[in-house]
Amino acid sequence: MMKFIKIDENSRVPKYQQIIDSIIHNISIGNLTMDEKIPSINMFSEEFYLSRDTVEKAYSILKERNIITSIRGKGFYISRTKLISKVNVLFLVNKLSNYKLITYNYFIDSIGPNSHIDLQVYHCDETLFSNLIDKNKSAYDFYVIMPHFTADGYKHVSFPEKALSLLKKIPLDKLIILDNVVPKILDGALGKIHQDFENDIFNALSEGLNRIKKYKKIVLVFPEKSVYPYPKRILFGFRKFCVKHKLDFEVLDTIYDDTVLKKGDLFITIREPDLVNLVKQIREDEFNLGSDIGVISYNDTPLKELLGITVISTDFKIMAETAAKIIVNKKKTSLKVPFNIIERESL
Repeated sequence: MMKFIKIDENSRVPKYQQIIDSIIHNISIGNLTMDEKIPSINMFSEEFYLSRDTVEKAYSILKERNIITSIRGKGFYISRTKLISKVNVLFLVNKLSNYKLITYNYFIDSIGPNSHIDLQVYHCDETLFSNLIDKNKSAYDFYVIMPHFTADGYKHVSFPEKALSLLKKIPLDKLIILDNVVPKILDGALGKIHQDFENDIFNALSEGLNRIKKYKKIVLVFPEKSVYPYPKRILFGFRKFCVKHKLDFEVLDTIYDDTVLKKGDLFITIREPDLVNLVKQIREDEFNLGSDIGVISYNDTPLKELLGITVISTDFKIMAETAAKIIVNKKKTSLKVPFNIIERESL
């Protein structure tokens, strides 16, 4: 390995960082391979006339990033051969929905090529989340996490105790929380980019009040029990809006195959399957979408825009781009993401 390592005595880059960069570069171009043994700290320091502390610091950082590993009594070995970029990010989401993937793709586009992003899904499961965090809590430069969990009875919870205790083990200057409000114990996190579910839906519907109030009844389709539960604050904000403006309303768990539709109804759907089933029934019953029956969907997609579906939606592009900028600039940021109504033909 020694013939591949380059240490520049005249460089302003610290010697330990030169060791790290050189080993990573040689892994990326194939000079160093998985399970290959590398020199001991003493051998390395003697070869390049470096202090033992300098080499030890470099090896320690490489071990934290899971690039090398040490075996007691045997020495150090290469443990990772995937292309190592300057910045390694763990992007942890609760589910692979359209919106999570949109956010992830915007993040990839924004952060640029000098990074390696690992996308992991924990399916709202606290145990799976905890295993992923415990396994990777020192392997990445940054951790971008969307915290949504399933509690007993399919209820939504943002930060269960076990998950929160593990997040506290991640250095706050490496932690970026997306999509959900951060508890006080994590206030020092590098990034806090959140929605305000209760006030977001209340304010967005208030923006469209003039068109909404022409309908006789407002129906929110909100799944109370789901493997991937939704924040109850959405439901609270909807009720607050209807009560304030004295609107007749109802909450359904799902759109049934034979849901009763009446002229003058306005439906607000959260899940994609409910939206599809609703629009299908409106057409089958020969109602006019947007005049006889109105439809508002939660969170925008290109397909909804194409079909003329009115949406109330957060700005996933801003959410993702802000997270990427935090990492690139290493600047602490807190942001409430914009959330608005986009009025189309279905309202």
